[in-house]
Amino acid sequence: MVDRESAADIDAAAARWVVRADRDGDDPGFQAELEAWLAADRRRSGAYARAQAGWKHLDRSSVLAPTVSGGSRLRRRSIIAGLGAVAAGVTAAVVVPRLLVRRYGTTLGEIRRVPMADGSVAAINTDSEVEVSLRPRLRAVRLARGEAWFEVAKDPVRPFVVESGPVRVRAVGTAFSVRRREGGSDVLVTEGVVEVWTRDGGAPPRRVSAGERVFAENDAGVLTPPKADADLGRQLAWRDGQIVLDGQTLAEAAAEFNRYNDRKIEVADARLADKRFVGWFRINDPEGFAQAAAATFHGQITQREDAIILRAASGS
Repeated sequence: MVDRESAADIDAAAARWVVRADRDGDDPGFQAELEAWLAADRRRSGAYARAQAGWKHLDRSSVLAPTVSGGSRLRRRSIIAGLGAVAAGVTAAVVVPRLLVRRYGTTLGEIRRVPMADGSVAAINTDSEVEVSLRPRLRAVRLARGEAWFEVAKDPVRPFVVESGPVRVRAVGTAFSVRRREGGSDVLVTEGVVEVWTRDGGAPPRRVSAGERVFAENDAGVLTPPKADADLGRQLAWRDGQIVLDGQTLAEAAAEFNRYNDRKIEVADARLADKRFVGWFRINDPEGFAQAAAATFHGQITQREDAIILRAASGS
């Protein structure tokens, strides 16, 4: 039978994991390894939390400062040993790292406003998923799908970085939205300045200021300069449960309503699809939009349980 791991061995291993976390914490492979290690023995979570608390009280520069190779290894071993000793003696309640990762999702038509522990706020749009990890030196957010707007609390020591596929958006204290699309991500800045780049795109980061927007391609990065966009308020009206149309085509408007509703709008007539429309609607009122469009452009609607079909009226 394999001997059960001792508490001292667990504390020592936890100290090594904390040092690795400071260096490799952004690496998804490392996160998977850490989760697997924590899951293998319930005692490890407590040891890791204690080691984290000890790490906060050590001079990190002593670990990171360059020295001759032999001295560096010796110093690293002594720091890890010190962490193990501190970890064994620290009993204050510390949140286990896995609990610091928060996942938030919305269903079709749902809009959710989420306060974060650092004072930031996220507004999460329909059918979206966001993962938040607040770390000692980084506030990391992963947009798995959909769209979210972030009002970021100022913290110069911990930048706020949103990952949307290969696209990255970095801010310190500002407000901006990210929408994940096929092939890239839309970034709209409502306050302050952000930097946008693509992980493997090769292009340098682009600065995007308040009132500007940019589309970052997954493979090529931000190829064009940010564009001033006076229409940001309309594009972010979803935060208040609204769709504001200001010259969009009926086809574009229908696609926007379909983001929020099970009952889809179909513009089944090419004569209507390119007609442009102005109006204000609730996101959950596709029928009201279809009726207004039909009245404006002499159309007719056919309603089914799963769809609202818009066509031009006979003879028009």
